[in-house]
Amino acid sequence: MSKGLEAVVRGIHIHPVKSVGGYDSTQAAVEPWGLAGDRRWMLVDADGTAVTQREQPTLALSSAATLPGGGVRLSAPGRGELVVERPRTTAAESVTLFGGTFEAVAAADEAHQWFSAYLGADVRLMHLDDPARRRAINPAYAPNGETVSLADGFPLQIATRASLDALNALIAQGDHAAEGPLPMNRFRPNVVLDGTEPWAEDTWERIAVGEVSFRLAKPCGRCVITTTDQATAERGREPLRSLARHRRVGKALAFGVLVIPETTGILRVGDPVKVLA
Repeated sequence: MSKGLEAVVRGIHIHPVKSVGGYDSTQAAVEPWGLAGDRRWMLVDADGTAVTQREQPTLALSSAATLPGGGVRLSAPGRGELVVERPRTTAAESVTLFGGTFEAVAAADEAHQWFSAYLGADVRLMHLDDPARRRAINPAYAPNGETVSLADGFPLQIATRASLDALNALIAQGDHAAEGPLPMNRFRPNVVLDGTEPWAEDTWERIAVGEVSFRLAKPCGRCVITTTDQATAERGREPLRSLARHRRVGKALAFGVLVIPETTGILRVGDPVKVLA
């Protein structure tokens, strides 16, 4: 952080079901593989392959909230709310996410029917029930064998408001200025920080957020989901057009950073942020 700036946590966001809308929280427990309750469920097709907003943008309009005991409450336009309990069975099935195969447990049939009716496609809701089933992080970034739940590849994503403001300024200068400014929910981060310089996170290696320390693994490469309006499910060209012009990191169009917890603890809105390295 630059002299005179005091960075703090301004937002904590939990997405219980991968690619489905989540909820804001004033605090969250950090587990080695991510925030408690975050991305522990996902949808799969008939072949057991993950279904996300990449294939089904209307997932943006649905939402899920964690319930005591690990279940979720689902809602979506045109559908009544549905409470899905954590599966009681331990009988696991093979599922695939980004080419990697692991085991997860199926939710009750009514959850499959609810989502299938909403999407107009045959899908099933799966739960990552057992920490032993977690996925390994790319060892190039996790030499100690760290794991992740159902997030794209790393336990948490952190973004800053200053960088979003800077990106929106770039969008305003581009060919698709009418699409901006974009809200932070386009990027579906876990933690949002305020009080930094734009793009300061590019220079960090380790940070402490309240009582928890994190190692920064890499910039977060963005995909077509960021072009999906989370309030309408309509797609545009931004932010990928502006990221391609101004924020290329190798082959990735970067916004936000992917981090691995070094310790566990509780994150709270208002927690101070300290750059350790």
